Amino acid sequence: MTTLDRRLHAFRPDLADAALQGQVEATRFVTPAPARIVLPVVDLHPTPDMAGGIDTQLLLGEDISVFERAGGIAWVQAVADGYVGYLPEAALGEPEATTHVVCVPRTFLYPGPDLRFPRRDTLSMGSRVTVVGEAETRGTRYGLLADGSALILRHLRSLSAPPAEDYVSVAALFLETPYLWGGKSGLGIDCSGLVQLSMAMAGLKAPRDSDMQASGLGRPITREELRRGDLVFWKGHAAIMEDAEMMIHANGHTMTVARETLADAIERIGWLYGTPTGYRRPVAET
Repeated sequence: MTTLDRRLHAFRPDLADAALQGQVEATRFVTPAPARIVLPVVDLHPTPDMAGGIDTQLLLGEDISVFERAGGIAWVQAVADGYVGYLPEAALGEPEATTHVVCVPRTFLYPGPDLRFPRRDTLSMGSRVTVVGEAETRGTRYGLLADGSALILRHLRSLSAPPAEDYVSVAALFLETPYLWGGKSGLGIDCSGLVQLSMAMAGLKAPRDSDMQASGLGRPITREELRRGDLVFWKGHAAIMEDAEMMIHANGHTMTVARETLADAIERIGWLYGTPTGYRRPVAET
């Protein structure tokens, strides 16, 4: 019998996704309700303990399916990548169509269209917002949200515009961003989060965790075939190749997103985690 991955399937002994009826045993099956993330960055936990570790993060504007709300905590599944976990109920709002996505690693949300105003918050690349108008102050254009708050317009990309052409160039924008276990934002990011978020900005889908990426993203290749955009995997780690020799990765050695040659990384990582477990080409050849 196939064991379902709890990261990608919502099931507990007392409650499960109605879509899993017949595949798992549970006291009650429910059809999830739609919602969206209304806070800039939200940690997604594997258990209802909000003081415990995190699996990943969700960004402002992400679509969410909600299975349960109890005691201020919600059990949810991300629509984009299917990840299941727990988060504060206060992070959820009503579904809303969004118009723009933040296309720089991080940007500020102002209470109005003026960069001299004190910032209200910080948004990460990948955050989605609904722009209802535009304004200009001293030559700087702003996108206006329904509550009157504003973002630098050039830091936004319309969802109707073409995505980034090269996801590796997107990943390079995160250089020196702090490493954060489970992080998936411009405020802190981990190795597989960098792969997933960079690819998403280029209109490409990738699973969230490195083991998922290593087993099912694109197709396997050899080290000798490596070129720009290919991925290298170790046990629990992923890196993006800039070319046949140089790679970018969020890593716990520098505690940042950094550049490193593949040869140096293999030598440095080997004593603790062994040699690479595989190489993959995530983007289909054209």
